[in-house]
Amino acid sequence: MSVFRSFINAQSALTAQARRTFSTAMYGSAGAPKKPSCINPDMLYLQPRWHVQKDQALQQGPGKVLAGMIQKRWNSAAAQPVELTNIQKLRNIGISAHIDSGKTTLTERVLFYTGRINQIHEVRGKDNVGAKMDSMELEREKGITIQSAATYAAWKGYNFNIIDTPGHVDFTIEVERALRVLDGAVLVLCAVSGVQSQTITVDRQMKRYNVPRICFINKMDRAGANPWKVVEALRTKLKMHAAALQIPMGAEDNFKGVIDLLKWKALHFEGADGVDVVERDIPEEFLELANAKRAELFEHLAEVDEAMSDMFIMEENPTGEQLAEAIRRATIARKFIPVMMGSAIKNKGVQPLLDSVCAYLPSPDEVTNIALDLKNEEAKVELSSSEKDPFVGLAFKLEEGRFGQLTYMRVYQGMLRRGGFITNVKNDKKIKVPRLVRMHSDELEDVDEIGPGEICAMFGVDCSSGDTFTDGALQYSMTSMFVPNPVISLSLKPKGKETPNFSKALNRFQKEDPTFKVHVDAETKETIIEGMGELHLEIYVERMRREYNVDCVTGKPVVAFREAITDGSKFNYTHKKQSGGSGQYGRVQGYIEPAEMDEDGKDAFFESRVVGGNIPTNYIPACEKGFKEGMQKGFLIGHPITGVRMVLEDGAAHAVDSSELAFKIATLNAFKEAYLKSSPVIMEPIMKVDVTAPIEFQGTVIGGINKRKGTIVDTESGEDYFSCVAEVSLNAMFGYASEIRGQSQGKGEFSMEYLRHQKVLPQEQAELIKAYQKKQKEDK
Repeated sequence: MSVFRSFINAQSALTAQARRTFSTAMYGSAGAPKKPSCINPDMLYLQPRWHVQKDQALQQGPGKVLAGMIQKRWNSAAAQPVELTNIQKLRNIGISAHIDSGKTTLTERVLFYTGRINQIHEVRGKDNVGAKMDSMELEREKGITIQSAATYAAWKGYNFNIIDTPGHVDFTIEVERALRVLDGAVLVLCAVSGVQSQTITVDRQMKRYNVPRICFINKMDRAGANPWKVVEALRTKLKMHAAALQIPMGAEDNFKGVIDLLKWKALHFEGADGVDVVERDIPEEFLELANAKRAELFEHLAEVDEAMSDMFIMEENPTGEQLAEAIRRATIARKFIPVMMGSAIKNKGVQPLLDSVCAYLPSPDEVTNIALDLKNEEAKVELSSSEKDPFVGLAFKLEEGRFGQLTYMRVYQGMLRRGGFITNVKNDKKIKVPRLVRMHSDELEDVDEIGPGEICAMFGVDCSSGDTFTDGALQYSMTSMFVPNPVISLSLKPKGKETPNFSKALNRFQKEDPTFKVHVDAETKETIIEGMGELHLEIYVERMRREYNVDCVTGKPVVAFREAITDGSKFNYTHKKQSGGSGQYGRVQGYIEPAEMDEDGKDAFFESRVVGGNIPTNYIPACEKGFKEGMQKGFLIGHPITGVRMVLEDGAAHAVDSSELAFKIATLNAFKEAYLKSSPVIMEPIMKVDVTAPIEFQGTVIGGINKRKGTIVDTESGEDYFSCVAEVSLNAMFGYASEIRGQSQGKGEFSMEYLRHQKVLPQEQAELIKAYQKKQKEDK
């Protein structure tokens, strides 16, 4: 026994390669026939925990204990899962939810149980370490996820690529681009709060990219936990068939584990950190509920799956295997949501969730991925998920790493190899791949090649987010992701003298985040930053201070108003200027009218119907340029104009005096003239606000929303808390964070997301115009 103990104490110093060599020699290679041992030969990286008591060691005998210790103690952080040639054993999943539902806590447990980390750390970093996936210092301080983080792990012969996404609506682009490249997702819900505003947003994003999902009802240990209320909310609010695959054994402080309705076993999570999943018979007090919920599961599956429907009609009782097959078919077809439950913080229910990811979510070859063939008028082409076909990949996220730009890449077909050449389809630029890595949060693990369905990262490749790469033979482009428009802006200037780091930071952040925009105001010469909310911009200002040593002063946040017309009008404008020599002359005639946004998000349209050469064709682009310039800055309060179609019908030109500049100025002035006659209005962003607070403060909280001229859309009351959904103008929401804390003794919270632009009330419009004109005079 002492020999074994000495070996165990010394083995941590071995290199990853030495450990693999020993494992292969002792237990055979991955492809060799399986030997009856507790080492899994499908995985040549080993798990990092061991919990063997002294008396167990004596009972089992030294040989078995040695094998068990080696398997559980070896650290996988430096080792990699074996490359699985079978793509069906690969899962690309995202973990998404409303803020504070426990996504990062759940991901931390997933990494622990799959052997990627040695020890569990909590989100807020109270132990000065923090959760693995929250690698940014700001994330650990604030206890929120700001950037999506990628990692990979292995579980029971399956390989996972996992992306942990932010829950805050201000960082919704991180969720958007993660879901664009993932094949499945875990939607985490709080057992108390249930379906919240950001849950609905994330669900909408999943539907946009056709991502199947599993739901995990977290926080079953919390007071007021009610999983059945959450399942019902999934059906009513998300309009999906959903049913529980488990029932809880107790709740709140008495939460002991879950009962698997398919295996018909009670699952207990024992040992240090809930490592050991122990199956026992179902306790008698839960049998009645278990039978009822299994029947409910069968009933919901019968509505979405033909085989289950036939069995239901014939009054047959399905086996657990038949139910599992039907759940997989319905989940991949996005007709059904399987619901799991547990408590990540209490280490309960996570391993069955991993089993369900393997069982019910699709592999990359079960997902239809479409590219556009640029050589064939953007005809749709289905990609193959085969490593033998030409390479196609999508750069979906950029990050500034320690060694330059880090480009996250999803490989759809073919192989990506280090040192190989790939072509950026957008600019036809051929690039050599200098370094290829797998991501483990902020750690990098070098690899030589990546196959179809995998997610990796490249160094030293200059490109933009959303660029498609191929081997050069194909001219395929992947469909782009949805990027919402900014809703808030503020002025920014460095304290003291401006340094090169100021512009360097802004350029980097713009490149990384499509929802973060920067421009310089033409009149005030101030730098204006735009984003999705106050927190979004606050985080970037703080990152400038920490990462670039640039302290900044910010102005008062300004709402992203828009201007629009409600009526059409005609124009007939002549621009004539004579100042000696050749002058300027251009006449334009036509009309403007309101326009709806098209499928591509475009809402400004210019159309030329000029015939007979009254305006020479080489001046038409100048006319369009004048119209677009007018759209950039409105004539009421200086904000961009949206929703206008300008039709140019006729005009006149002079043989000597006409020029591109003359027609640009003529069109700009004609547009201004017609715009002011078309009943222009100011549009303000309306936010969907979701408030949760203790029920005793319900009247005060709703009164506060009414004071801000909000419209209550929905309220829902529980035993201790109530939630309220309202539509409120963003302009009225400044300072609400401190107000809700004061109204609810610090127990209330709220989140908001952009809903639409809506015209302001006439008296508010008059006040905004008056304030803008006053500012114009002061600036002059």
